[in-house]
Amino acid sequence: MLYKFKCKAAGDVIMLGPNGDQLLALLGREPAAQGIIEVAAMPAALRALQAAIDAEATRAAQTGEGGEGGETKDETTSARVVALRQRLWPMMEMLRSAQAANVPVVWGV
Repeated sequence: MLYKFKCKAAGDVIMLGPNGDQLLALLGREPAAQGIIEVAAMPAALRALQAAIDAEATRAAQTGEGGEGGETKDETTSARVVALRQRLWPMMEMLRSAQAANVPVVWGV
């Protein structure tokens, strides 16, 4: 499943289902096939996403994880793990652009 976030002030942001579900959970929303983030809710949404990024950075610093650029390597699968800040950055930029243009962000699956 894919999430496609859209607004008139920025390009589309596409996320895989688990990442989109995580984003919506961080915003205090249930995963849904369609939805909207109103302009009035954007400051709180940006604060919630930044708080999650800060919490992940704190955990990584305490455990000694997190390499250059915020990426780590999963030793069991030899795959790179993308940091939360890297996954959320496009959405945060979209929210900032939408807020500045006074337009909502909508999504569909």
